[in-house]
Amino acid sequence: MGWREGYIAVDWGTTNRRAYLIDGAGRLADSFEDALGLMAVPAGGFEAAAADIRDRLGDRPMLLAGMVGSNRGWREAPYAPCPAGADDLAEAILWIEPGRTGIVPGVCQRGAAGADVMRGEEVQVLGAVARGLVPPDATICHPGTHAKWIVMEDGRIAAFRTMMTGELFALLSAHGILADQLNGEVRADAAFEAGVRDARAGEGILSGLFRIRARHLLGETVGEPASYASGLLIGRDVAAGLKLHRGGPLALVGRPDLCALYAAALAGAGHETTQLDGAEAFLAGMHMLTEML
Repeated sequence: MGWREGYIAVDWGTTNRRAYLIDGAGRLADSFEDALGLMAVPAGGFEAAAADIRDRLGDRPMLLAGMVGSNRGWREAPYAPCPAGADDLAEAILWIEPGRTGIVPGVCQRGAAGADVMRGEEVQVLGAVARGLVPPDATICHPGTHAKWIVMEDGRIAAFRTMMTGELFALLSAHGILADQLNGEVRADAAFEAGVRDARAGEGILSGLFRIRARHLLGETVGEPASYASGLLIGRDVAAGLKLHRGGPLALVGRPDLCALYAAALAGAGHETTQLDGAEAFLAGMHMLTEML
């Protein structure tokens, strides 16, 4: 059975995997998500884990993307260098089974722009452009554990920068002296906006974070501490990311809740954004790649 009769697209990350069955008309026919990320797959267990996907969604050709292609995943798919377009990714697919099971490569950046890598985000941003949801010349922010700021030129990934914003917030929330104060829900509320303003005004991240502890000890309240800390971190993320922005459209692609926080931070800096669901963009990108096979 060929790709035109239907296929399985898999977004396989470190902690989760999402699998989608696409029918011959290009429509979503079925899907599932579970916690069998690559860190949960035992040594030598990827072949069985992939077979499980076919058991659940059917015997179809399968294209995988994300951390499954990293040096900790099933097989390492070498990075495609910037500038990278859909044709570069399609050409560099690592075939586990020729024409039947393949892993999409990530994208890397070298040289004066600074070493950087991505896996998975490239499918989403190229898919968003291919579907016409983002112009071929634009700046795209992909919020997440490791947020990406990506410059698109003529529909290709020209340059990008990664921010460890989400991972830092997760670490602060789980370990250390601020953990008890950062267990609340993060919302784009007044406390979040205060954090963004402080970051934009040049508040140092290290001192700003400790001030959360000091306010708690002194009985001062500034709203939800988790929202303030998130605003402080995302505010600095946005300030650094905007240095890549060369004017023109600015889009957010990823989880809707995270995109909403970044949209609020960018609005405070005077930037309007378009927000796109990452799952929709991922499916658009994978469909674009299968049409090249």
